[in-house]
Amino acid sequence: MTEQQETSARKPAPLWQRLLPWAITIACFGYLYNRIAGQTPEGQSVPGYLAEVFGSVDWVTWLALVIPYSFVYLLIDTAVLWRAINWFNAKIPYKQLLPVRASTYIISILNEQVGKGAMAVYLNRREGVSGWQLGSSMLFIMFCEFFYLLTWAVIGVWISWDLVPPLFHNFIYIAIGAVVFWCAFVYFFRSERFAGSKLRDRDILKAFREAPPSYYFIIILIRSPAIVGAMIVYAYAAGLFGVEIPFTMMMGILPVIFFGTLVPGPFRAVAVTLWPTLFPNHVAEMAIFGFVQHNFFLLFNAAIGLLFLRTANKELFGGTGKPAATS
Repeated sequence: MTEQQETSARKPAPLWQRLLPWAITIACFGYLYNRIAGQTPEGQSVPGYLAEVFGSVDWVTWLALVIPYSFVYLLIDTAVLWRAINWFNAKIPYKQLLPVRASTYIISILNEQVGKGAMAVYLNRREGVSGWQLGSSMLFIMFCEFFYLLTWAVIGVWISWDLVPPLFHNFIYIAIGAVVFWCAFVYFFRSERFAGSKLRDRDILKAFREAPPSYYFIIILIRSPAIVGAMIVYAYAAGLFGVEIPFTMMMGILPVIFFGTLVPGPFRAVAVTLWPTLFPNHVAEMAIFGFVQHNFFLLFNAAIGLLFLRTANKELFGGTGKPAATS
């Protein structure tokens, strides 16, 4: 049985796995409601208090910050995808990947990893490359994303050591352990010593077999302007919600909060919860800030995807209603 047949034969995920993200979300929002209720002015309801905070924001200025950043993020995100695909799978021009990557943001509203899976389906139809090998490139990008966030978390915590919560100092030790793991990981996939390993030879791990150490650093470098831009945008945007966060402090906390977006579940609940937890004197302001900031980004990216959807369909179906011929 091939790997693809094995996947199609798998049973649906257990009920508890499907319910867990929703349980996490409900727990997070229940926690936030109780925290906000503890700071609500006497005689005012929690919804009324939140509406008052919401109405005090200069939304025009806020949109002027986040909309350009969303387009910049798309360009950088596509560059990461283009680089990995051209390394491991097929030579595809950047301009052809851009509309398809944008259109997958529509699916990413539900689950970011499902969006990456849709990209793998597109490339499989276009180039006729094994879906497992394309999935390997997506897995490589996800692996690099963890180390990208960890790298910037360490840089940020180091620079803002006295500003971030002491708990964040532990990221230094996490980073040391991660570097040791990465060295062993790369050695396993690149060393002749393990050339006969059946695990290493699986198609889903193709990218890791072919990637020299420099490839990991290149992906991190390509992706890095996105988080630097996010630090600037989030620092200014927080001020619009009445909470001044120095840029140096944002450098320390934002990569850590972005780790929260990797936890599956609707509404980016874990990341949203981290903001008021870190700023307990501004629970309502930061709850709204986190919810709007993270979820608008998803929704606006999906809107960008709609702009490119027609072009993406032409790339996928070749303008004929049938999948484009493979190379």
